Amino acid sequence: MTKAQFVTTVAQKSMLSQKDTNIVIESALETLVELLKDNDHISFVDFGSFSTLEKAARDVRIPSTGEVIQVKSKRVVRFRVGKALKEALS
Repeated sequence: MTKAQFVTTVAQKSMLSQKDTNIVIESALETLVELLKDNDHISFVDFGSFSTLEKAARDVRIPSTGEVIQVKSKRVVRFRVGKALKEALS
């Protein structure tokens, strides 16, 4: 599903215009990104939670050449599935 299809589906379910729905979804996503940048933990009860995790720098070996390179440390987004979502998908 594309973002446009998602906006259309949410607009139909919420009985809002597609323009208003797009504004709400964009605002929610921007807020989510801002909070994750600040290392905040965002939790939606029964849906899941978003957080960031720091991955340490490490050495990896390229199998085809045997060369060892160093991968820099980085922050990644982590999503943990909530109970209700997990049960809905089972």
